Amino acid sequence: MNNGDTQAVLTKLFDAFSRRDGAVMASLYAPGAQFEDPIFKLQGEEIGRMWVALTSRSKDLSISYTVGQAAAGRGVVEWTARYLFGGKRPVVNVILSEFELADGLITKQTDRWDFPRWAAQALGAPGSLFGSFAWFRKKVSRDAATRIGLPPKP
Repeated sequence: MNNGDTQAVLTKLFDAFSRRDGAVMASLYAPGAQFEDPIFKLQGEEIGRMWVALTSRSKDLSISYTVGQAAAGRGVVEWTARYLFGGKRPVVNVILSEFELADGLITKQTDRWDFPRWAAQALGAPGSLFGSFAWFRKKVSRDAATRIGLPPKP
């Protein structure tokens, strides 16, 4: 996989995200792919199910992104998601995604973002008070996974 292929896959992923097309996003992951962020730790088809669920529920989602690096089999994307959490709380989440790719598909994605900052925006006072505690993060992870029918992050 060359640099241009990596750039094309990452651009296709985030363009689909911008259109809220979870099915196209799901098609870009290898069968045994891994995904991890502060809330989820997923494998294989769970990743596609997450994207389909998140994109189908987010009517007000806005994504902006920059492919910061696209090397052979590796890439980095800096992106920002803007949406109303629960239909009422405005959230601006800045994410750094690192990717590994093989044979034109994503094999690993690791997203990093500021969970306490997100929790304060999305969950209000409880998020502001408890966002930096591991037990709170685990509770949010369990709740989020349940809402979209996925296992929580261990």
